[in-house]
Order: sequence, then C-alpha cells, then structure tokens
Amino acid sequence: MPSFFFETDAVDPCPVAFGADAAVLVYFLSLAFSVRYGSQHELSRLALLLRGEYKIDLGPLITFADRDVEVEADAIELERVWQDAPPLAAALDRVVAALEAGDERVTALIAEFPDLLARLRDLHRMTAWAAERGARVRMTFEL
Repeated sequence: MPSFFFETDAVDPCPVAFGADAAVLVYFLSLAFSVRYGSQHELSRLALLLRGEYKIDLGPLITFADRDVEVEADAIELERVWQDAPPLAAALDRVVAALEAGDERVTALIAEFPDLLARLRDLHRMTAWAAERGARVRMTFEL
C-alpha cells in the first residue's frame, strides 16, 4: 500500500494530520498527472473535469515525487518538488469546493474513493497552515 507524505519547512511542526491513511492521495495525484498520457481512470477523468470545466490549475497538486532515492536524478527531483504553499492551498481550496458542490458527475467519479474528499480537506488544512507562515511544502510518496 502506498504512503503519502506532506512536509513543510516552517519553523514549527504542522499541527494538522491526516485523519486516516492518505494512500488515496497517491492514487489521485498520480492519475491526475497521468492525464497527459491518456489515462481514462475515474480519477483521471475527475482531474480533466476539474481542469477543464472548473478551470482549476492542478499544477501545484501534481508537483510531487517518489521518496525512494536510487540515483542522483531522484535526489534532484525530490528537491525540485518543494513549492510555495499559497498556490497549493488555493488549488486545494478550489478542488475541495468542486468536490463538495454536488455535481453528479463528480459524485460518480469519486464514488469508489470515499476517503478522497476527507483527505483532500486534510491536505488543504495543512497547506493553509503552511501558507499562513510563508512556508514551502513538499508532497512525496512511497510505494
């Protein structure tokens, strides 16, 4: 089972934690990234809907990396995915609002992922906390 990690460079540790296992975020972010390769998975179609009709910039959400460093390029990528928290918080604010809006298409696409919205809310609270402190954040995963 994959693991998802949220890190911040704020002086204080983030007081917000995931309410449950966040593996669903690994799936969603990976499938949102794979849209460019033609993925037709429900979560890829959700990303297309959010990007297309809802006009949400998913760039900050798909800025993440594998924590497993095997070669120098992996270490470089791990450092590259640090990002300012405000754009990620703004993107998550819009994504959460879209998922809460009651759009039947969204509801159908996330039906098999009942924890997705809750984990996105958790991640949004984490990034908002970091944004208030002017911190950078990094999202990573382990398979």
